Amino acid sequence: MTLATWLAVVGICILGAMSPGPSLAVVLRQTLSGGRKNGSVAALCHGLGVGLYALLSIIGLAAVITTLPKAFNFLQWGGALYLAGLGVQGLLARRRADNGLAAVPTTASAARDGFLVVFLNPKIALFFLALFSQVVGLETSFTAKLGYALTAMVIDGSWYLLVARLFSHPSWLACLQRQAVWLERLFGVILLGLAGRLVLAMLV
Repeated sequence: MTLATWLAVVGICILGAMSPGPSLAVVLRQTLSGGRKNGSVAALCHGLGVGLYALLSIIGLAAVITTLPKAFNFLQWGGALYLAGLGVQGLLARRRADNGLAAVPTTASAARDGFLVVFLNPKIALFFLALFSQVVGLETSFTAKLGYALTAMVIDGSWYLLVARLFSHPSWLACLQRQAVWLERLFGVILLGLAGRLVLAMLV
């Protein structure tokens, strides 16, 4: 692993982590409805899922998944249904007398959502297959391969931890949480839209 190659991987992973999509919506939802702890747990588990896909891509197992239509489609449909389920849950959110959520997300749900939004998105495997095919060769040691996977995991987890920290700042989190029900419903619409886009892409 050369420094130039590693820096290239770092740059691409940063751009991949920062691109908006279902992951950002899930981490924001957990942060605004459950606070910094939930957002951080979702961020760390999301990073773990990304690291897992990165490692599977490097050692070749992700290539197996992406070349098996049934496995790939199963994960894609699973991801779309999961996002749709989260969306419906958001639309059905109810408020307490203080405008807070009647059912506040738990850290367990934050961990589950953070990991599954990655695991049920096999396109992340395609992203890493494309990336690592340019930097990993037969001469690349296992230590270097592990280093690339850890790099992807740390960058992704760090980015979403930053998102969780920024949006859970005490000076304005309380204000946002007073609008928790409406924000939850907004995230519900966004997640349903993302699920619909995935389904449309699979059917076309």
